[in-house]
Amino acid sequence: MALSDIDRSLLERCVTRQPRAWEDFVDRYMGLVVHVVNHSAQARSIRLSSQDRDDLCAEVLLAIVRDDFALLRRFRGQSSLATYLTVVSRRIVVRHLIDHRAPARLQDMADVAGNGSGDSIQALLTDREEVERLLERLEPQDAEAIRMFHLEGKSYAEIAAALGLAENSVGPTLSRAREKLRREELGANPAK
Repeated sequence: MALSDIDRSLLERCVTRQPRAWEDFVDRYMGLVVHVVNHSAQARSIRLSSQDRDDLCAEVLLAIVRDDFALLRRFRGQSSLATYLTVVSRRIVVRHLIDHRAPARLQDMADVAGNGSGDSIQALLTDREEVERLLERLEPQDAEAIRMFHLEGKSYAEIAAALGLAENSVGPTLSRAREKLRREELGANPAK
């Protein structure tokens, strides 16, 4: 979809700092930013408080205005502005989630679990070992795709480049691997 006349005008008004341009931009795209924040957190099984959500939205908006709207100036109009902002917002949010809320970091989890008691750390290590044990049941490429997406927060494009796959085959690879893990887990624990 090409850039609409409304968005072209809005971009021009923002980068030339015309009155009310930023307010109009926020009015038009804040819903999209909130949706991207919610979806990105949900995809990584991270529960956000309303404060977390507000902070992530603010991160996105700050990135847009940073360096005199450099992010908007880089937009080339080869897609809709909504598509561009979705991709950019997702990258910002995912990076922030990985950097600030990555549950795999033992020190962070120990702090949350109550000053790093031995039982809490042992439980975390056992969970990590269980995840690694389950991934060993997969083909190496499938296990790496699961690890990169769910534990490292990599995008489909990053996974495709690292594993030498077509980007559109990453989703089916992840689905197939998750289904195999479910079958394996149900087979090992029939009571579930």
